[in-house]
Amino acid sequence: MKEKKSVIDKNSVIPLYFQVKEYLRNEIATGHYIPEQLIPSERELAEEFEINRLTVRQAINELVQEGLLYRQRGVGTFVSQPKIEQPLTSLTSFSKDMENRGIVPGALVVSMKVIPATKQVASRLQMDADEEVLELVRVRTADGEPMALERSYLRYDQVKPLYGMDMENVSLYQKLEEVCGIRLVKAIQTIEVASVYPDEAGILEIGPHEPAMLIERITYTEGADKPLEFVRSLYRGDRYKFKIEMNL
Repeated sequence: MKEKKSVIDKNSVIPLYFQVKEYLRNEIATGHYIPEQLIPSERELAEEFEINRLTVRQAINELVQEGLLYRQRGVGTFVSQPKIEQPLTSLTSFSKDMENRGIVPGALVVSMKVIPATKQVASRLQMDADEEVLELVRVRTADGEPMALERSYLRYDQVKPLYGMDMENVSLYQKLEEVCGIRLVKAIQTIEVASVYPDEAGILEIGPHEPAMLIERITYTEGADKPLEFVRSLYRGDRYKFKIEMNL
């Protein structure tokens, strides 16, 4: 096996920290370090590479920021679980998307109630602010791990049969079709970086300053000119990524 110090070229114009970073990235990509494995400490790596410990720390810090590694206070640095990739080419439910990947989807209900539409919700659903909507707040999980905090708002007059139903670990879109005879056919979605409030961080089991993605989507039924649903979801940035395929 090649010694670690031999993969570092101290005469190269490429910064030493970057060489260490790419070495560790390759070790993860090739399976030498597997998810949840403890990697060597900064001191151990510095000694093996025969470089300054601060150089190793910079390399590890950047890999932590990229989500490839994570630190556990008092224990060390571990390899992160690979991110779940979701293509943005078609309208699918979270449950269906997870099942297609061989992952067990889950949904933990935080609350379900009928409320007057707020100004934001009314604007998205193109309705009056005093009209009623069904608000469904759930934590979406993958193999039992929290992935997203999802707030769905639906026109109550069209989804009344759903109110009071058990929505734990079921697909909302499947229930809409089975119970209400509603099939969603089109969606408009936006994605942006978001801050996580302490209560949201606790629900998602992440730190209060961890990266997150805010995804807002309005969905339409066939032939409708106004949306049926407005969804506001907060996804963990360390466990989720989105893929867009584009043609020239």
